[in-house]
Amino acid sequence: MSITDRYEMVCGIEVHVELATKTKIFCNCSTEFGGEQNTHTCPVCLGLPGVLPVLNREVVNFAIKAGLALNCEIAEFSKFDRKNYFYPDAPKNFQTSQYDLPICKEGWVEIEVEGEKKRIGITRAHMEDDAGKLVHSGETISTSFESSVDYNRTGVPLLEIVSEPDLRSITEVLAFLEELVRIMQYTEVSDCRLEQGSVRFDVNLSLRPWGQKEFGTRTEAKNLNSFSSVRRCMEYEMARQAQLLDDGEEVIQETLTWDEGRGITLSLRSKEDAHDYRYFPEPDLPPLVIGREWVERIRQTLPELPAARRERLRSLDLSDYDAGVITNSKALSDFFDEALKSYGDVKNLANWTMGEYTRLLNAQGVSLEESPVKPQQLGELLDLIDQGTISGKIGKTVIEEMFASGKDPDVIVKEKGLAQISDEGALLKIVDEIIAKNPQSVEDYKAGKKQAIGFLVGQMMKATKGQANPGVVNNLLQERLAQQ
Repeated sequence: MSITDRYEMVCGIEVHVELATKTKIFCNCSTEFGGEQNTHTCPVCLGLPGVLPVLNREVVNFAIKAGLALNCEIAEFSKFDRKNYFYPDAPKNFQTSQYDLPICKEGWVEIEVEGEKKRIGITRAHMEDDAGKLVHSGETISTSFESSVDYNRTGVPLLEIVSEPDLRSITEVLAFLEELVRIMQYTEVSDCRLEQGSVRFDVNLSLRPWGQKEFGTRTEAKNLNSFSSVRRCMEYEMARQAQLLDDGEEVIQETLTWDEGRGITLSLRSKEDAHDYRYFPEPDLPPLVIGREWVERIRQTLPELPAARRERLRSLDLSDYDAGVITNSKALSDFFDEALKSYGDVKNLANWTMGEYTRLLNAQGVSLEESPVKPQQLGELLDLIDQGTISGKIGKTVIEEMFASGKDPDVIVKEKGLAQISDEGALLKIVDEIIAKNPQSVEDYKAGKKQAIGFLVGQMMKATKGQANPGVVNNLLQERLAQQ
């Protein structure tokens, strides 16, 4: 029997989202990614004696905005706490976080898996400062003989989003994380660059025999920064825990690190409970009082969220698949919406957006924001095809030139002489030449093999370098062949 036949997985996720402020949560140091080690620091974020933190108001704005997008209750009264632990990347020897009175609580995110919708509870979302970064001499901490510390990231504002243990499969976990990241991206509270660590996942996982109500002993895999790593880590950890349970052994509650290269989890330390951190209220920061007018002001800035945008596109007769692909990226979705203002065939626009346009973005290695082809230009290109000015095949040539030059499609068509040939008089001479050169295809057509005309159409398109109007060509060929 498979693992899922013997055991039910129970999973809750902690997601650390780096907020897109220009400065850190308690000081004016830059949050810009990169830079020489330990250059984006000051006495406040380094925790030197005698300094006092000052809360960045924009961090609170982003936290409220994210909480509203996650259907959370926004607390009128919250406070910061010191989470005490000793680790080289924490220069203060504590993290300024929120414990019993977080800014956001009791929300939910709806996911859809195999056609079934399910709400995943959000226990809380709270503000905190990030730790520094250990730079290891080896690929992982477990294979390194020395480590240095870069404190540039220390004090970067985070929103930690904690889910309920409502997830019951890897598929559900990935659907939840992908939707959560999309929501953060749409609200623009984070740049969501997983490769830069802007979003990191902690996976709390346990197994229990089917029918058992009590949760099993959980482990926590820390700091996963890609969906593929989450999937591989969970697959390994489920197999590891299942083997222990099958052998009658106990699963140890511990914190794990994921070794991407070896594809295994490794123990970091025993898993702490809240009392191990000796939380106490942060004495250097006053409680945070948030009036309802503040919350409502932020609510007015909420954009159309991914789920609502998917539903809108479905209402325009796009398939679930098309709506899902287009809304998977806010940038692509915004591009599509803007193009829709100048071109009304939703399905055709979706096909070109997901097809040729995306293919060329990937082929040239440019982001959508850097694309030389603007939404209105794509709409103009599709209008030229619909009007018969150019064929769909020539359209693919034109959009490639648009990517190369940034020129409007009608300009390219004129400069390159790509306009479709629809004049029957100009085409008729070529039709006669093609018929004369291909007597066997003519005989096949007259013998009832109607598909033979397809070969002749192809020869026409080749002779005219794709510029002949296929519809006109088809009609002319049929008329001429009927006279043979």
